[in-house]
Amino acid sequence: MDVRQNIEDAELLEAVAQQDESAMAELFDRYSRLVYAISLRVLKEPSLAEDVMQEVLLQVWRSPGGFIAQRGSLASWLAVVARNRSIDVLRRRAHQEPLDGLTIPEPRSMARSVEDELLMSQVRGAVTQLPVEQQSSLQMAYFDGLSHTEIAERTGIPLGTVKTRIRAGLMAVRKVLEV
Repeated sequence: MDVRQNIEDAELLEAVAQQDESAMAELFDRYSRLVYAISLRVLKEPSLAEDVMQEVLLQVWRSPGGFIAQRGSLASWLAVVARNRSIDVLRRRAHQEPLDGLTIPEPRSMARSVEDELLMSQVRGAVTQLPVEQQSSLQMAYFDGLSHTEIAERTGIPLGTVKTRIRAGLMAVRKVLEV
């Protein structure tokens, strides 16, 4: 996580501490998927994971001072809180279901998941800054699995232009991620 993101997170939390609803909406947009993904990984039940996500983010709204920036990134802290809250849910349900069959991911794999989610968030942000032509070419190539030739045939754009758009898009994304 870069220093710029930490500063933005600190400013965002200051605004949340002032009960700024738009700041809380931004925090939700930025981190709800991460918190949900970690909860779902532990709980394996979407409805329970949604409940945990809401509890964790409500905790931030009620007590934004719970996060201490000097100890790490907001994303990492939220990941740990989500994991711990999810484990608490499993423990409360222990009388209903035995925990023997449940597997709880190791913290190292959780940290890797957090890193992967943050990287994907940065990539998504970088792609949205590209011109529409580059975005659609990258979408078709990397998410739809089409070859350059198939993209050219489907769109009616010359093959060289398709390759140039994809190359330029990838270079722009790479440049954003290197900062």
